[in-house]
Amino acid sequence: MTGAEINRDVLRSDAPIGVFDSGVGGLTVVREIIRQIPNEKIIYFGDTARVPYGSKSRDTVTRFSEQIVRFLKTFQVKTIVVACNTASAYAMEALERDADIPMIGVVKPGARMAAEMTRNGKVGVIATEATIGSGIYTQYIQNLNQKVTVYGKACPLFVPLVEEGLWEDPVTDEIARRYLTELIDIDIDTLILGCTHYPLIRSTLKKIMGEGVTLVNPAYETARELKEMLEGQNLLCTKAPGLGSNQYQFYVSDKAEKFVRFANSIIKYGILSAKTVNMEAFDGGIDGDMGGFSQPAIQAASAG
Repeated sequence: MTGAEINRDVLRSDAPIGVFDSGVGGLTVVREIIRQIPNEKIIYFGDTARVPYGSKSRDTVTRFSEQIVRFLKTFQVKTIVVACNTASAYAMEALERDADIPMIGVVKPGARMAAEMTRNGKVGVIATEATIGSGIYTQYIQNLNQKVTVYGKACPLFVPLVEEGLWEDPVTDEIARRYLTELIDIDIDTLILGCTHYPLIRSTLKKIMGEGVTLVNPAYETARELKEMLEGQNLLCTKAPGLGSNQYQFYVSDKAEKFVRFANSIIKYGILSAKTVNMEAFDGGIDGDMGGFSQPAIQAASAG
C-alpha cells in the first residue's frame, strides 16, 4: 500500500481521509466511502482546472498528483485515496515511495473484482488513453489469473461529456455505442469502468452492453478495501462526528460553483460550497513538511 515507512504513532482514527481526482469523477468514490464508513471525515480535491488527466504525460500527471498530496497532507489526513485511474496508473509508484501515510489507488481493487467475476475469461476495460496505454489493468488481472484475456478500449470523450453534465444525453449514447461495439463483438462478460467518471454514465453503458455483461465499479471495491485497511490498522473512526464538525470538505482548482452543482447531484449530501486552491503553491515534493509553500499560501488555499 505504501513503500515508505508509516509512522502509525502519529496517525489518529478521528483524522480525515484525503481523496483526489482530476475532476468530479472521484465523487463516485466519496459516495461509496460515505455509504460504507459513514463516520469518516473526508477532504476531497478535484483538479477541475487541469482535467482531463488521460491525455497528459506520466511526468505531468505525477507532478499534479504530488502537488495534490502535499495539499491534502496539510489537513493531517490519515490516508489518501487516489480516486483517479490515470493517477493510479501513472503516479502511484512515486506517491507510495515518498509518502509516510497509507495510500490506496483504484486500479488494484477493480482488477481483483474483475478477475473474480469473469466466467469466460474475457474482461474488457474502458478508460482514458493513459490508463489503457499503461497496461496496468492487464498486468494486475493476469498476475491474479493468467487465463484471463484483457481487452482495453480508450474512451477519451467520456470524461469531457461527464464534466459537462451530459450523463443521459443522445450524444453520449451514440459515442458510447461506437466505443463499445468492438468489446461486444469480442463477447466479453465483464467490463471494468476504468475511470471514476464512468459510473456516472453507468445506465448508458449497461443499456448498450446488455444484461449478460457484469459492470465492475472500482469505486465500490476501493471503499471496501479502504475500510478493511483502516480496521486492520485501528484507524477506523467509530464515533460519528458532532454537529458543526465540517465532516466533508471540498476543494477544487477552478469553477467551484459548477463543481458544487455536480457534487450535489452525485452524493446527495447538501454541499453548500467548495473552495478554490492555487495548486502551484504546493509544488516541490510530498514529504509532509512546509517545504515549498508558505503559511499564507495555505491560508489562502483553505479560505478559497
